[in-house]
Amino acid sequence: MPLLSRITDEDAHRRRWELLALSSVGAFMGPLDGSIVSVALPAMSPSLHLSFGAAMWVQAAYLLAMAVLLIPLGRLADQHGRVRYYLIGTAVFTVGSIAFQFAIGLGLALYFTRRFPLSGLLRAMLLLPWLLPLIVSSAIWRWMYDKDYGVVNALLKLIPGVDAGVPWLTQGNWALVAIIIANIWIGIPFNMVLLHGGLQSISEDIYEAAKLDGAGAWQRFRYMTWPLLKPVTLVVLMLGLVYTIKVFDVIMGLTGGGPANQTQTLTTWSYQYSFQLFKFGPGAAVSNLLIIIATVVGLLYLRSLRRSGDAR
Repeated sequence: MPLLSRITDEDAHRRRWELLALSSVGAFMGPLDGSIVSVALPAMSPSLHLSFGAAMWVQAAYLLAMAVLLIPLGRLADQHGRVRYYLIGTAVFTVGSIAFQFAIGLGLALYFTRRFPLSGLLRAMLLLPWLLPLIVSSAIWRWMYDKDYGVVNALLKLIPGVDAGVPWLTQGNWALVAIIIANIWIGIPFNMVLLHGGLQSISEDIYEAAKLDGAGAWQRFRYMTWPLLKPVTLVVLMLGLVYTIKVFDVIMGLTGGGPANQTQTLTTWSYQYSFQLFKFGPGAAVSNLLIIIATVVGLLYLRSLRRSGDAR
């Protein structure tokens, strides 16, 4: 029996949209990378039109991946050491930011599920870091991190035994910690608002029944709140990952990628190539690495949604 006849109309419709999304990604890559993808996609389209089966899907994904991946790797062939270094820096910045943004945002969201006076005003005030322009936030943090006159070092010197200030922006390891802390502060409100909305959608009757059964606070969170919050959690983590990978204003406003490129990420590296060194080819190649990462994250997210839908 042909493969096409074994798939349902719903599967065929879903595959059409998946192929359309894949083609859109390729069309977006075209202006960045020249003509390879724009030539490959029309050549692929007749074979894709014949069948939406697994074989054609694998063929399309393979050809597009080769067209997209070979260009950045070819243009950055002599920069493999830097690519690895900046990938690690981007990973540390992204994971460190997302982990603390999510944890603190979830804690605040759980806290604000309680009703107390001025809770709405406090939630509104906590949105301020997210509402400020990023360049303004980076300027504020740059002043706070000043070694001699900054608020952060002034508070640290109040601790017994601490006499000298920390060189937050002039020493590599401290500079990376500094931009992570600033980015965490900026991203907490976003996580809090989305997670708080997810918590509000959980019925209070479930918690009341759990209390009657003798479930404690930790048991209610582990076996009720966390599983029911999973769809919102996936959205928050995916959006947080995409937003954090492309952070530019905060890094450029605080350190400019320095000192000695130790706070450089793929985003700032692409900017450096394109608009400081005027090497637009390698700059576009670095940008493609970011697009590939975002595409992989999106596919993993869609896969998780499909699994959760099948489980239901």
